[in-house]
Amino acid sequence: MKARKEENTEIKEIKDEKDLICSLCKRGDDCPEKYGEKITLEQHDLTVHYFCLLMSSGVFQRGEEHEGIHGFLVNDIQKEIRRSSRLRCTHCKKIGASVGCFIKTCRQMVHMPCGIEEEFIFQFTDSFPCFCKKHAPSQACVSSPSLPLSCSVCLEAIEPVLSYNVLKCPACHGSWFHRACVQQYAYSAAMFFFKCTLCNNKDQFQQEMVRMGIHIPERDASWELEENAYGELLQVYQRCDARKCLSHRGRKHSSGSGFFEILRCTFCGSRGTHRKCSCLELYETEWTCDECKGAVEGNNSVPLPNHVKSPLAERQERKRLFKGCISDFHSSLTTKRQCMPATFLEILMGLASQISQQQCTEVLVEDGNDDEVVKAALRVLRQSNFNPSNTLSVKYSKDKLNNNVRNQRQFLRCLVQSLEKSEIFEGPNGAKNLVLNSRALRDDLYFEIGSLLALSLVHGGPPVGFFSPVLYHNLFSYPTNYRPTLQDLGDTVLAHKIRRIAEANNIYNLRRAMQSASQYLEVAGCWREVSKLSDKDMLVEDVLNFYLIIRLQLPLQRFREGLRTLGVFEQVQMCTEGFYSVFCGPVEKLTAESILELFTTRFSEEEDLKAKEYTTHSFWKQYLHECEDGQCAASLEDILTFATGTDVVPSIGFNPPLALSFLTSPDPSCAFPRSHCDTNHLILPILPSYEVFKKHLDYTVCQFSVMQYF
Repeated sequence: MKARKEENTEIKEIKDEKDLICSLCKRGDDCPEKYGEKITLEQHDLTVHYFCLLMSSGVFQRGEEHEGIHGFLVNDIQKEIRRSSRLRCTHCKKIGASVGCFIKTCRQMVHMPCGIEEEFIFQFTDSFPCFCKKHAPSQACVSSPSLPLSCSVCLEAIEPVLSYNVLKCPACHGSWFHRACVQQYAYSAAMFFFKCTLCNNKDQFQQEMVRMGIHIPERDASWELEENAYGELLQVYQRCDARKCLSHRGRKHSSGSGFFEILRCTFCGSRGTHRKCSCLELYETEWTCDECKGAVEGNNSVPLPNHVKSPLAERQERKRLFKGCISDFHSSLTTKRQCMPATFLEILMGLASQISQQQCTEVLVEDGNDDEVVKAALRVLRQSNFNPSNTLSVKYSKDKLNNNVRNQRQFLRCLVQSLEKSEIFEGPNGAKNLVLNSRALRDDLYFEIGSLLALSLVHGGPPVGFFSPVLYHNLFSYPTNYRPTLQDLGDTVLAHKIRRIAEANNIYNLRRAMQSASQYLEVAGCWREVSKLSDKDMLVEDVLNFYLIIRLQLPLQRFREGLRTLGVFEQVQMCTEGFYSVFCGPVEKLTAESILELFTTRFSEEEDLKAKEYTTHSFWKQYLHECEDGQCAASLEDILTFATGTDVVPSIGFNPPLALSFLTSPDPSCAFPRSHCDTNHLILPILPSYEVFKKHLDYTVCQFSVMQYF
């Protein structure tokens, strides 16, 4: 009876443990690899999954590691539970949704387990951001995979189409994984042993897997944690290998001391002998086997390593490195901090923080034309000691003033305009695609132009603005469900021939159009028999996929690698929707109102002077509106160039912000506007009438525009 009672008590305890539900997700699942450790604070009647806590949008670690739950204070957790109780999950429609998409404008809210079912990406790094399916980072396929493929963990067949459930190695591009398999592998191998199963790359592989939402535990591998797992390594070699053993107790007998104590080889440790069997004296404690002796004396062709580590020593060294690795990454992987920037402007400003103001790279432009600008940029990029984090110091050979800020902005503006016309792009203005160019591949021009565009964005250049939707999709997999269209081919011979196929209204015309385009169809592997008119849809789709995606895989791969300069590519993948307007045109046109919004006006404190400044400011507004309507000699672009050195607002914005102030002159006839590009400061003169104000501003801005070309 007593045994039965104890058994019932034990069963009740187990049942109670399973009945404990997470206060955040309202589930009782105990699955550490999916939801993290289930932690219970009995004194506070509180149970949570650790991952539910990490991913909740409204709670942060404000305590020490030993306080609350790994630094999450109990009061903060309870506040988060109350906050989430007012939010409804978009998946299960129940309240208690504590996890929100990291993109500020997105309103997706879920429970953490519901997020997994909704294909959310949970990144276990930095501030532990979460991304809904629409805003989730994605991978890009840079080469056509060879079929058939299998998962590199479970070895089951896998369809080589990148998705939430199918991932690949970013280093070798040949290793593919089911998400569930690679997560189980990461949970087992942990940080020190988690690497690509095909190419053994660890650093790049781990970074990519964390970016794609794979959790890598901060501990040693599970097989390293088994009790006495490596107990055999503590055993030493214990056998006499002499040709004739003199011990009556056998070769494995070793006394504590004396003639029948086994001595091991000083060098390899894998051979032994009794003192008696090798004629050694009692005071001798070192012995060398025949193989090692031959190597040491040079009579043996087998090379002897400088130092041979025992398996136990290697394991201890690995443990030491692992602890150092854990300490290096502890703050980034276990501490939840404030959210990272979510808009493209904030992201670019974050990337610009890499720029060193103390270190400069000189860019000398021999002439101001477009070709010389590109040549100067490529010369700098190809320097062996080029550092993209250095400030660009641009000098024009014909410019006597050499205003660095103005020159840099002008240089980057001309550079982007020139790159749009380069040989690796084709298509209409503002919607360029990559084109396959063998010389550009040989010279690695795709990488270099990608790198120059990344440099321009971070160093304060204008928006790219000329990518076609299909090019942006090929690079960043956004929009997610985008399919190439005939418009993406531009105005080319191929486009006209494929358009004839698409517009064929009967089977006879379809076959004639196919015959006309037979050369292109054969190259694409799309030459086939058609039996009905509807076959043309699949045919056109296959041709577009080949010419716009498949055959451009190598150029796209090198172009992506170039865009990785200063971390641009990775950050764009984190916010593909936000950066779409930066890469795909058109660039927003300047208006009078947009110019007014750019400037912060500084008025004087004195009332009499302030009244005159208000009048001048009204002149300024009127002048901008007349420029927009074409009633002035200068354009809005000329005015912005006069004030800042560029005719377009940089992707990263102006730093410092544009400022507008006023100048009082005793002689109005000599009062003209001034600009300081290095501080983004425009100074307007206080003049008696709008006619004089317009005349002086037109003269100054137009004179400056003319001087730009000399």
